[in-house]
Amino acid sequence: MIWLGVGIVIAGYLIGDGLKNFKNPDSKNILESLDENDDHELIKESDVHHFIGISKEDAKHLIAEHPSIPHIVINNKVYYQKNKLREWLLKIGS
Repeated sequence: MIWLGVGIVIAGYLIGDGLKNFKNPDSKNILESLDENDDHELIKESDVHHFIGISKEDAKHLIAEHPSIPHIVINNKVYYQKNKLREWLLKIGS
């Protein structure tokens, strides 16, 4: 009985959210709005290989070969902004 109630509540929420955005098809859903919060997230230089999806050694070579990668330096540590790095990767990939 509890699961039926929970299911009705979830269905009501999803239907209500869909109706709220019915006349605005370009609006973002919950998952997209959560994803936009990490656009300003900084990635440490030692963790950039996880974001790119390559080995740590390949990331070091990529960084060394392309000093134009958008980055910032804070207290002598290099950080990469997620959305800027994503844009840069798309630009060099095309």
